Amino acid sequence: MSVEVLTPVLDWLDLLGVAIFALSGALIAAREGQTFVTMSFFALVTGVGGGTVRDLLIGAPVFWIEDAWVAAVCLGVACISWLTPTRWWEGKLLEFADGLGLTGYAVLGTAKSLSYGIPPIPAVVMGVVTGCVGGIIRDIVAGRPSILMRPELYVTAAGLSALLAMAGELAGLPRYVAWPVATLAGFALRAAAIQWKLALPAYRER
Repeated sequence: MSVEVLTPVLDWLDLLGVAIFALSGALIAAREGQTFVTMSFFALVTGVGGGTVRDLLIGAPVFWIEDAWVAAVCLGVACISWLTPTRWWEGKLLEFADGLGLTGYAVLGTAKSLSYGIPPIPAVVMGVVTGCVGGIIRDIVAGRPSILMRPELYVTAAGLSALLAMAGELAGLPRYVAWPVATLAGFALRAAAIQWKLALPAYRER
């Protein structure tokens, strides 16, 4: 399987995902009344955190070190956040955008891991890492409850997209079919969780 999995179109989608996650990070710092430097740091960490951990674990070159546009996008998003009121970004629109970035990133992370010879199940885990770890790092640094502790489905949506992407690769389906289907399936689950507060059953002491 070829190591090169990103086409020019996917490069743009990758940058869009980085921008969405970077915005969520910058807004956390903005709501805390932090400086522009802190907002930029949060934007970068949130935008590239998951992909960085994935690349280090699968032995790939760290994607944003080799692509100058990634850090530039994070800085640009921080600038936009600095110049606009946080109320512009309130509400469910950003949550839905984050959900789309989450599942799209899970698919790309899984596909990239498979292309580096990672076995299917670990590749699915790497897809989830790609989608979720940036937000986890953001929350830890900000001293907030982690996204892992959210009651509604979040990591599960990333897992669904990653699993479907892996299944599509193993079945030999065209990527232009398998990847959008996997992304949209996970996004539909995440959107339903946002809208109706869907959650997995919590553990109860017996």
